[in-house]
Amino acid sequence: MLHDNSQYYLSKNEPAKSCLLALRSIILQQDDEVTETQKYGMPCFCYKNKMFCYLWTDKKTDEPYLLMVEGKHLQHPELEEGNRSRMKIFGSTPAQTCR
Repeated sequence: MLHDNSQYYLSKNEPAKSCLLALRSIILQQDDEVTETQKYGMPCFCYKNKMFCYLWTDKKTDEPYLLMVEGKHLQHPELEEGNRSRMKIFGSTPAQTCR
């Protein structure tokens, strides 16, 4: 079943909206088996029907970030674990990431 996530993206202010749409496009172009749905009110991306990432914005700064579901298996200096045991986030500011 195809979910319409356009309302989520359209509800965001610029420049976060454009950044999230750019990230969405990049994610969906990675493989034909990447699909988009919505979980917990946010866009969720699946690969072969398994969730692998979400797009969201920070509540305080409204800056977009990519949440990697199984981030504990990923090692990258810009991935933040915080107090999460399973997930990691890649925070971004639109001026840096989505030009």
